[in-house]
Amino acid sequence: MKRSIKKYFPIFLLPITIAFLFAFAVPFLMGVGLSFTDFTTVSDAKWVGFQNYIDAFSSSNDFLHALAFTALFTVVSVITVNVFSFILALLLTRGIRGTNLFRSVFFMPNLIGGIVLGYIWNLLINAVLSSFGVDITYKAEYGFWGLVILTNWQLIGYMMVIYVAGLQNVPNDLIEAAQIDGASPLKTLFSVKIPMVMPSITICMFLTLTNSFKMFDQNLALTAGAPERETEMLALNIYNTFYGRVGWQGVGQAKAVIFFIIVGILAFLQLKITSSKEVNA
Repeated sequence: MKRSIKKYFPIFLLPITIAFLFAFAVPFLMGVGLSFTDFTTVSDAKWVGFQNYIDAFSSSNDFLHALAFTALFTVVSVITVNVFSFILALLLTRGIRGTNLFRSVFFMPNLIGGIVLGYIWNLLINAVLSSFGVDITYKAEYGFWGLVILTNWQLIGYMMVIYVAGLQNVPNDLIEAAQIDGASPLKTLFSVKIPMVMPSITICMFLTLTNSFKMFDQNLALTAGAPERETEMLALNIYNTFYGRVGWQGVGQAKAVIFFIIVGILAFLQLKITSSKEVNA
């Protein structure tokens, strides 16, 4: 069996490798190269060095503002999504009636596309705010909390499923031993359950961190960066730079490379920190 796998493994690996090279690796490397050029198409690229990276930060403060807005949004979303989804998972692992129905209902928002979800919540939030004579683009704070609510509504059910799987794998022997030793439910939660579900926490934090930082379609549909680009997140800022300003394709490409580096570093640090706290069963 091992000889057969070793013999035919390259044959099965070849299509995936080719697809990865042509769909990801080659376009990514070309994008990095284009970030050092002034171009409108790939064929007319002219080398400008690090000028695009300098312009990304010095030409205006829109990129830095989008970075700060995205960072704040990500911090709030990661905390709220994981806290609420973990609480729901605790409730749905208590053996209450209708648990499977509740899990399905909470998971369903994750199946709705981002653009559609953004427009739905735009209508809902504006319906509430219209009674006060304003809409979601009246203040940046309205757009910020609208994005937080949308993200929570979409991701909580998905993260809840992962937490439920982690909680169901906690050995009952450990919980019973803690109860025999006189541990309160709160003590059992923080000393037994949470350490045992750290792998689930690592996965959920990674998913919420990357999804929040890369959010584009929901941002476009809900606020489109209004008012005055104050609710513009990084992905939307890069899109507007690349397609909305003539001759700024190189700067938009440089912003995309910076964006990739930031997300990569943050995801790596988060995985490193949370993985180090996982309990070896």
